[in-house]
Amino acid sequence: MINDTLSGYRLILASQSPRRRQLMEELGIEFEVVIKDYDETIPEGLRGEEIAFYLASHKADSFRGKISEHEIVITADTIVWCDGEVLGKPVDSEDAVRILKAISGKTHEVITAVSICCASSQKTFSDTTRVTFDSLSEKEIEYYVESFKPYDKAGAYGIQEWIGLIGCSSIEGSYFNVVGLPVQKLYRELEQFLAGLSKK
Repeated sequence: MINDTLSGYRLILASQSPRRRQLMEELGIEFEVVIKDYDETIPEGLRGEEIAFYLASHKADSFRGKISEHEIVITADTIVWCDGEVLGKPVDSEDAVRILKAISGKTHEVITAVSICCASSQKTFSDTTRVTFDSLSEKEIEYYVESFKPYDKAGAYGIQEWIGLIGCSSIEGSYFNVVGLPVQKLYRELEQFLAGLSKK
């Protein structure tokens, strides 16, 4: 079990997402939450997976030089990529409606990149899930935005919420990745990361 391997390490989840915290708790892994402010400005020219990789790695970089060999930090960033455009967190209700109209009746990609780092090592990986939504009516979109206020969610929706229940027609890949963290992949990657540290 991974908790045996983690004995002697302080595991830090650097995320304010309640969904990521819940998924980590359900893995049965002991961790602490440390929140930092990040500059999430995306350099020009990055596309799709490159954006998520940059943001997750950038967040991890802010801990380098400030943690010991017995501290492991996990950072993550989720983006929605549709028609060659990144759909981030909406700034207001009007923006949320615009984003949901953009994914209505289409297939988009939900890409989460995760960085695992300690004082001497860093590993970043990603997972991509293809999500298809039925065409959503304007009333359905407006009801969801008004009732659920999805301003902290990339793509302006939570797959586990009402809009996902009535709108999502198919998913190719990890459901939990769409929620915010590819926990199956994270578990295996963390095992490998710890195995690498034990050989040093």
